[in-house]
Order: sequence, then C-alpha cells, then structure tokens
Amino acid sequence: MKKLLWIIGLIVCSFITTKAQEWKVNLGEQTPKFEVKAKNNQLISSESLKGKVVLLNFFATWCPPCRKELPRLQKEIWDDLKSNKDLAVFVLAREEGWEKIDPFIDENKYTFPVFPDLKREVFGLFAEQSIPRNVVLDRSGKIIYQSIGFEDEEFSKMVELIKAELEKK
Repeated sequence: MKKLLWIIGLIVCSFITTKAQEWKVNLGEQTPKFEVKAKNNQLISSESLKGKVVLLNFFATWCPPCRKELPRLQKEIWDDLKSNKDLAVFVLAREEGWEKIDPFIDENKYTFPVFPDLKREVFGLFAEQSIPRNVVLDRSGKIIYQSIGFEDEEFSKMVELIKAELEKK
C-alpha cells in the first residue's frame, strides 16, 4: 500500500511540475498586450513594437541558469544585433526592482535594456513559473519562439531564428 501511495504521489508531483512549466500563450498566437516602464519612467507598450522582431527574456538575478544565459544574450544578441533598428530586446527581471537590478547589471557589465517586472505583470501573461524563459515575436506581434530553461544548443537556435527574422522585410 505504501508503495502505491508513493507512486501516486510521484505522478501527482510530476503533473504539478509539468503544469507549472506550461505556457499561457502558444506559438502562432498574438502576444498578450503589455507595458513595461523604463528607468526614465517611459512606458513602452507591446502595441508600439509592431514592425519589430522582439525578444522577451524573463530572468531573476538569483537564478543560476539565467546567469549562464545572460552573457550569451549580451554577446550574441545585444552586442551583435543592437544596431538593427528592427530588433527590440526586453530583459525582464521577475519580481525584482532597481535595487537588485542595478548592482547586478553593473557587476556583469550588461548593456542590454532591463526592466523590472515586480509583480509578474508581464511574466504572468505568458507563464506561471520557471525561468529563464524566452519569447520571440515576429513583426506582426505573433509568437514564433518560446523556450524554458537554458541550454546552449537551444539558445543558438533562438539566435539563428532572430537573425533569420531580421533578414525578412
């Protein structure tokens, strides 16, 4: 009987973990409407991004996989592609404000745009939990890529997809 309860418990935990990693939006759907506030208090809305290829990256300063991913984002996306006016990059710090973001950015010498998402207002439109997450939008605002966690090979695929989208006119 104990063995049966143990197996049922594992199945339930597995289901809960799987549900937690699900997306609230699917590939091919339009992005939910959102706004982010820049450090200068400028509001940027998802509506204003139409016509651009957009990368949304959700991270936290304490997250080990995020800490592995962000140097690649800096080098392979921001440093290489920031001059392309058709690209918008939004790195959103989940549940963290400027008091944590600023020292983290300074320490790591990141120059990509970072925005606080203190109450998960943007993250919550896409998922319940699990970071890092990446979402790529095409020029019409349609979701064309989603990833959870960090794997080198998967990140490379995302970079190639972004470059290919930028080449489309």
